[in-house]
Amino acid sequence: MSWADFHARTDIVHTVLDRVARGKHPLNPADPTLFEGLPELERLFGGPAGLLLTLRHRWDNHFNVKLDHALAQGKSVQQVRAELAAEQPALRAILDAYDTDGLYFRRPHARALAS
Repeated sequence: MSWADFHARTDIVHTVLDRVARGKHPLNPADPTLFEGLPELERLFGGPAGLLLTLRHRWDNHFNVKLDHALAQGKSVQQVRAELAAEQPALRAILDAYDTDGLYFRRPHARALAS
C-alpha cells in the first residue's frame, strides 16, 4: 500500500466517523447512505464490509491498549468499554449498528491461512 492509499483510507475512515458524529447521519449510523460518495471505497476497502472491519480493528486496538493500562489500575473490563464508548461514540454507534462480529469471524485470518 502506498502512502497515498494509506492517507486515502484514513480520510475515508474519518469521513464516516464525522458523518455519524456531527454530520449527515448523527442519529442513524445504520443508514446505508453512510457509505455513499466515498471515493475509492471499493478499491481501498473492497466495499463497506472492508471499511467496517477496519473500524472494528480500530476499536479493538484502542480497547486493548486502554485495557492494559486500566487493569493495572484495578478497573474492570466493563469500565474500560464504557470509557472508550464515551470517548469514541461515533465509532461505537457504527459498530453497534452493524454485525462486525459476523464479518470478523467469517473472514479468513492470516494464522489460519499459514497453517
